[in-house]
Amino acid sequence: MTNKSSKFNKLLSNLNSLTVEFKKLGEVCEIADNQRKPVKSSSRVQGEIPYYGANNIQDYVKGFTHDGNYVLIAEDGSTSLRTYSIQYTSGKFWANNHVHVIKGQEELSTRFLYYYLKSINFIPYLSGGTRAKLTKGKMLNIKVPIPPLPIQQEIVKILNSFTELETELETELEKRQKQYEYYRKKLLNISQGIKRQPLGTVLNLKNGYTPPKAKSEFWTNGTIPWFRMEDIRLHGRILTDSSQHITKEAIKNSGLFPPNSIIISTTATIGEHALIKVESLSNQQFTCLTIKENYKEKLLPEFLFYYCFILSEWCKNNVNGASFQIVNMHEFKKFPIPLPPLSEQQRIVNILDKFESLVNDISIGLPAEIKARHKQYEYYRDKLLTFKELT
Repeated sequence: MTNKSSKFNKLLSNLNSLTVEFKKLGEVCEIADNQRKPVKSSSRVQGEIPYYGANNIQDYVKGFTHDGNYVLIAEDGSTSLRTYSIQYTSGKFWANNHVHVIKGQEELSTRFLYYYLKSINFIPYLSGGTRAKLTKGKMLNIKVPIPPLPIQQEIVKILNSFTELETELETELEKRQKQYEYYRKKLLNISQGIKRQPLGTVLNLKNGYTPPKAKSEFWTNGTIPWFRMEDIRLHGRILTDSSQHITKEAIKNSGLFPPNSIIISTTATIGEHALIKVESLSNQQFTCLTIKENYKEKLLPEFLFYYCFILSEWCKNNVNGASFQIVNMHEFKKFPIPLPPLSEQQRIVNILDKFESLVNDISIGLPAEIKARHKQYEYYRDKLLTFKELT
């Protein structure tokens, strides 16, 4: 890192005294949109060529629309407008009509262009409506800096080293996640000789709900955690707080979910679940599971949390409704919950806790390392891609 920092500081010193011309994409890029070709999934011929949409590779097909190094900019359908979808691809690929396909010409490195576009705010260039769109006309008018090619190449080399390291760490994390899933399934394959009870016998079920948003007294200065799917996506499956809170006035007669409850999604995104360590509530997407009083000495909440990965798979395969799916709750209550000895439950929990921390805890292990490396990359990127415009 010392060598990299030295290169960075030297390059940054040169950039501080450099003014560069900014030019529109239409002036410095080859636009290859006319070669795009959308193909509905049922008509695609399966192969080894990546088929790109607005955000990522959607499929692998035979044939290709483009060959070479290109930047793909979402025309519409980007999953985020603030971190707008920009992709880099090399070699043969197939592009559908939801991405603009461009490459740098003589004075502009395509890879440098990719990094620069990843760093800018696209919102001012987007057309409004229900589906934000970057028209070709707007795209062509986006201005990019044109430093000398050797400087572009040096910037690319430094930023490549960060993205390569991040990719290596993410690949390692993916391997560990697969290893975790393997051992989780193995450990939770409870012997048939172990006593089981129907879920509805062992657990209390309570539905989540959303207090009326129009009533400010239910939300203003709220201190009670109110969980949504976003909390799981952002902060993991073992939670002590939520991003939104409600007040005591919003609580119905059924009261709060007690600490060490499981919330599991039984509508929409089926099967996602979390262990909630505090008194709380959730929205109506979740069903809350709490251990009945007479089973508290027979079932650990942490073991139940891990066994809910098995329950989750069952839920996905047992839904009612076509347009709006919901778990078959009559059968849900019959789902068999195993009750191995507490010592065995604790042994399983101890092993899986270690995996859970290594794979999913953003404060330690690989997730923390990836987060740190990404922040470092953003720091270098922002420093290296800020230019004084020649007037």
